[in-house]
Amino acid sequence: MNRKTLVLPAVIGLLAPVLAACGGSDSGSGGDGAIVVGTTDRFTASKDAPAPLDPAYAYDVGSWNILRQTVQTLMIQPKGEGEPVPEAAQSCGFTDSGNERYACKLRDGLKFANGDAITAQDVKFSIDRALDIKSDSGVFALLSTIDTIETQGDNEVIFHLKTADATFPFKLSTPVAGIVNPDDYEKGKLREGFDVDGSGPYTMSAEVKDDELVDAVFTKNPNYKGTLKVNNERVEMRSFEGADAMGAALEKGDINVMTRTMSPEQIDKLTSANGGDIDVVETAGLEIRYLGFDTDAPSVKSKAVRQAMAQIINRSELVSKVYGSQAEPLFSMVPASITGHSNSFFNRYGDPNVTKAKAMLSQANITAPVKLTLHYTTDHYGPATKQEFEILQKQLNDSGLFDVDIKGTPWSTFRSAEQKGEYDVYGMGWFPDFPDADNYLAPFLDKDNTIGSPYVNSEIRNTLIPESRREADRLSAATSLTDIQDIVADDVPVLPLWQGKQYVAASDDVTGTAYALNSSSTLQLWELGRGVSG
Repeated sequence: MNRKTLVLPAVIGLLAPVLAACGGSDSGSGGDGAIVVGTTDRFTASKDAPAPLDPAYAYDVGSWNILRQTVQTLMIQPKGEGEPVPEAAQSCGFTDSGNERYACKLRDGLKFANGDAITAQDVKFSIDRALDIKSDSGVFALLSTIDTIETQGDNEVIFHLKTADATFPFKLSTPVAGIVNPDDYEKGKLREGFDVDGSGPYTMSAEVKDDELVDAVFTKNPNYKGTLKVNNERVEMRSFEGADAMGAALEKGDINVMTRTMSPEQIDKLTSANGGDIDVVETAGLEIRYLGFDTDAPSVKSKAVRQAMAQIINRSELVSKVYGSQAEPLFSMVPASITGHSNSFFNRYGDPNVTKAKAMLSQANITAPVKLTLHYTTDHYGPATKQEFEILQKQLNDSGLFDVDIKGTPWSTFRSAEQKGEYDVYGMGWFPDFPDADNYLAPFLDKDNTIGSPYVNSEIRNTLIPESRREADRLSAATSLTDIQDIVADDVPVLPLWQGKQYVAASDDVTGTAYALNSSSTLQLWELGRGVSG
């Protein structure tokens, strides 16, 4: 079997990729027949983050990828992208013309994995719980447009919204809206550790060492009722310290599938190789990388400093030297493939220009060089992150306008420090909660934003975000969305860098890898099976 690259188009809401099925679904080899999936995601329980897998707390792509296998939501994003569809619900929809009343009817016979019946009251409990706990991860803000939740009998849930929110069906497809059993989750307290219970397609058992999850076994849930077809009985997910160790495990046959995050060198090697028994799947992705700023910090409080950085950074050089064809320069927080995208940063700054940046600092009476430390995480976004920040450091320092140091920190420490405002400038990635422009803007600019940014723009918060959410036709929201992006390009509370593709590598007897990740980097283990690739 030759190694191969499959490219799937991802035109959100317009065209679903269509693939012919490959092979059968025979259960296969391995100690217990499980399909073994590798990841470099790290899952740590700490004093600052004791409940990494509680739906009311979890807010990173790795934790969500565990929850999506185990905790069911009312809605789900379909296999071929597009608008969310009912999952635990039998039907859902707005029942008024103003998009402020949203009603869902549950499927008949829904049960938690332990056999307990699921009722509308459990749904209300779960979502009210996330809103009441208001965890410092900020994930509850996804549900901030909810005013009250009403139940009618055991089967119907009605959400009364504070304001119109056409994106609300997407939000009900995210793990923070996951249905949990009141017997397992306390109303006002996070569930610490790595236990997860729900009604999703799998149950999970975790192997934990030194407060870190190193191995998770997902077993098909016999009580699951929903839209998903589960193509395997068991999947094991192993966490690796780095991409090299994960790649070696795939070559040795210790794992069957390699997901995020592979190194650029690994991807190049696998996609260019001839012969062998490892296949590579490339899909369009909606991941972005950006710099965040504590806009109250003295070093970057003046927007002239942030504007000068935006004027100097050369995204094309950054991408070509680190990621090659695996990423593209990004000139907005909204990726180019999402409806409502505008190249606002390019329109504002054009090509990199040190002379213009010097003038910006001079006009604001800022003395150069400006001393800064750029913080990045060493183990969350892949092994190329350090090289990326070395290039950013060089670009800024070579201008003569900045004196930049860089500092790398493990994710378990980095994330809590960033949320506490300990970093003036920091590098982050964003994997969308759902594929809509709102989810690349509101989480960073609205009240209770996910990065804890002190930046406030009243026009964005009070007018433009609510205005954009009133438009069920997202094309009609383009004017409001463009205005938001233009303001961000001028004020620079965040600075977009690039958007990336995503890759899965697998032994060629594993089927379903084309759908193992959707465009939002959601891991869909239920798609994997055993058979003959072709």
